[in-house]
Amino acid sequence: MIELERNGNVWLATIARPDKANALTKEMLAELAAITRRASAEGAGALILTGAGKVFCSGADLDEARAGLATDPVWEELSGAIAAAPMLTVAALNGTLAGGACGMVLACDLRIAVASAKVFYPVMKLGFLPQPSDPARLVRLVGPARAKMILMAGARIEAPEALAWGLLDRLAEPGALIDTAKELVADACAAKDGLPEAIKRMIDAG
Repeated sequence: MIELERNGNVWLATIARPDKANALTKEMLAELAAITRRASAEGAGALILTGAGKVFCSGADLDEARAGLATDPVWEELSGAIAAAPMLTVAALNGTLAGGACGMVLACDLRIAVASAKVFYPVMKLGFLPQPSDPARLVRLVGPARAKMILMAGARIEAPEALAWGLLDRLAEPGALIDTAKELVADACAAKDGLPEAIKRMIDAG
């Protein structure tokens, strides 16, 4: 249920379970982590994550969440693999982003979305802590008060507001979302070996 397309050194991973709002199973999360590690090992220039249909991802599959997936370390394994990736990583949100799926998106270098997308992470309402690395990443993007708006007040953030907050980096037309993502990674993919990773680490170290 994860589709992988490789076009040169651009890897495009699509969450392809639109009949279930792209809800993630443990197997899908592990596959996304494996794809990220492979892309890193094989020298990909960029990794783009997106979803099929009208929703990027609704979070955990409900049946598996009830069986323990909501607190499984596989979420953190995925976001850790993305954060450690030496290439430029982009989340291309074709629609709403919800729940635990926020972790992989926060770990990406860039986040773009269609204007109709919404972001919400209702951990407090559901009775769970967020993934361990998510609050700090969220604070770096939007600041502590807005992080509390999302994680504690359960705010649903519309894409234009998310852009103004810094949670998103650019909005794109629905039919141009992936093309926009590919345009953003073009320079990194054309750069000489090692340069994108070096620049990324310099930025992240700051």
